[in-house]
Order: sequence, then C-alpha cells, then structure tokens
Amino acid sequence: MLNSPTMTDFLNETLDSSEQGGRGAVGAGRRSMVPPFSPVLLGGLLLAPVPDLLLRPLLRAVMAAVAKQHQGMFERLGSYADTVFLVDPIDLPIRFLLQANAKQPKLTIAREADAPQATAAIRGSLLALIDLLEGRVDGDALFFSRRLLIEGDTEAVVALRNAVDGEEIHIIDDILVRAGPLARPARRAAKHLLRLTRRAGADMAMLQNALLQPAMERIEAQTAAVDHLRQSMSRGSSPRRRRAPRTLAVQE
Repeated sequence: MLNSPTMTDFLNETLDSSEQGGRGAVGAGRRSMVPPFSPVLLGGLLLAPVPDLLLRPLLRAVMAAVAKQHQGMFERLGSYADTVFLVDPIDLPIRFLLQANAKQPKLTIAREADAPQATAAIRGSLLALIDLLEGRVDGDALFFSRRLLIEGDTEAVVALRNAVDGEEIHIIDDILVRAGPLARPARRAAKHLLRLTRRAGADMAMLQNALLQPAMERIEAQTAAVDHLRQSMSRGSSPRRRRAPRTLAVQE
C-alpha cells in the first residue's frame, strides 16, 4: 500500500500517549480537508439522494470480491483483525465502515452516530484512496502534503498498511472477476471511464488553480502587509528607556 516506511515511523512517533494503547479520538477531520474540484465531487452530488438500501448490495459485492481475491490480507492484521476503520472519501457525501474481520470482512455505510465505533479513520479523495490501495502513489507524499489524513489508533492503521502492502490489488479487476463473458468488455469500459475521470479531474484542478491563484496572491500580500504592520506597531509600543532628569547647578 505504502512504498516507504517514513509514514509508519512518523505515525509511531506521534501516537497519542494520553489514550490507552496509543489511541486518539476519531474526530471531525473531514471539516479540516477541502475536497478537490473533480468529476467525483460533481458525481457525489447526484449520489447524495440515493438511499442506502440501494447501495448496500453493491458494497457487499465489492467486499466479497476483494476478500475472495485477497484472503490473506485481513488475516495478516493479527490482533487488529476486528478493528473498525472509518474510510472517508471527502469528495463523496457518504463514508464507509470497514470491519476488518478475517472470516467475514464487512463494508457498510457510516452515519454520524456510527463514527464513534471506528478505531481509526483514513480520509482523502476517492481517487487518492484507490491509488493508495492499489499502490499507485507514494503514501508518504499524500500524508505529508495533507491529501491524506489519519486519525485515531495509528497502530491499527500501520497494521492495515502492512496487511495491504505487497498485495496486487486492482479494484476493477477484483469486482468484475465474476462477471463471466461480460468481464472483459466491462473491465475495458470501466478503466476507460476511470482514465477520463482522472484526466477531467486534472483539467478541473488546473482551472481551479487558475481561478483561485490571483485571489490567493492577494490574500498572501495582505497577510504579509498585516504582519509587517503588526511588527511595526509592536516595535513602536515597546517601552523606551527613560532619560535621567537633568539637575541644575545652584550657584550660592
């Protein structure tokens, strides 16, 4: 999943010692991340009114396909085999609970009331999470560029990272493996759609940067001016050394 131990070392060094077992609370980290302007974000608006009842069979099928193709992945979690992970694609209106049970892993839709059940949370854009799962990107780069946010029990996240690392996971292939004669054309169509989505996302990100860059430059200039003014006022209000009063000589 992640190609370098740098993020693992960083997570191990930043365990929350105030909680037992190094566990920190799974907070409202989604609000601290800005979803990228992409086709996934626009598609998420269409997904919002879809009832959970229609999505549950799809999630069960996805989890069953992945578990069948990668049976040893969850077994390698060891003592974290029953850990519940909150997987949060920040550009979609839904979140998922992954129960990493070695015998029967489950992937369900998470509600606000379900979040406290999670031991750890992994947040990022949908494509970033998929690329991370398939080993397409360097997890360290995502983590330190703040495109990936981890909360809660970081030891559990490290265990999941080690379990996934080395697996040849391809989400589309794993899902369509049981599609029979339709698997090949469906796979080709799905991968083509994914390439178009990535290309459109890159173009939309470029457009977003072009539109926001002038505003960001003005904000940076104003921030620098305010900081300079604050420093000037701070220097001006610093106490000055008082001169000793002059004494006049009195002639007798």
